[in-house]
Amino acid sequence: MTASIGIISSGRGENLRYILQAERAGQLPARVKIVLADQPDAGALRIAEEFCVPHMFIEPAGSSREEYDQKLIEHLEGAGVELVVLTGYMRILSPGFVRHYKNRILNIHPALLPSFRGLDAFGQALEHGVTWTGTTIHIVDEDVDHGPIVYQQPVPVRRNDTRESLKARIQRAEYRAYPRAIKMFIEGRPKVVGRKVVFENGAK
Repeated sequence: MTASIGIISSGRGENLRYILQAERAGQLPARVKIVLADQPDAGALRIAEEFCVPHMFIEPAGSSREEYDQKLIEHLEGAGVELVVLTGYMRILSPGFVRHYKNRILNIHPALLPSFRGLDAFGQALEHGVTWTGTTIHIVDEDVDHGPIVYQQPVPVRRNDTRESLKARIQRAEYRAYPRAIKMFIEGRPKVVGRKVVFENGAK
């Protein structure tokens, strides 16, 4: 089974690069059908062009959150998207969008949720003095950084870490973790039970 994926991004888009590399290497049972961005200079758009994937900047100015998300839905549906994947998307999705793609939106967060939700998860980890943090891929629900967890990759926090050094180490973990989590999600016949994702085929 090959799943049709739509990517939504705001920033650098490096996670997209690794998703596309896994797809092209035959390691991911998916095809990225379209890449959408809310910033005209988003790195994800340049990466999509590099990989010859249809891509588009959609101007958010002048639209309400609901109106903007309806534009996203129209483009995603037009491309036949089954699974929405967020890569550094900085806007909060409207309840209508979340309902439309219920249990079919994945996001990545640079912490071991439920710890350190929200902005600057790297700084939060250092401030709290934890010895481990990491990255979490989760299903998006109507709360921020909250939905059922698909996969987590722990990352150690070193005594001499700065925010930037910790961020770089977590990002390297993300590049491995996101394609793996997407593959698990597609192949594992996932079922959401409360705040957990249970894979019917025992995927790990």
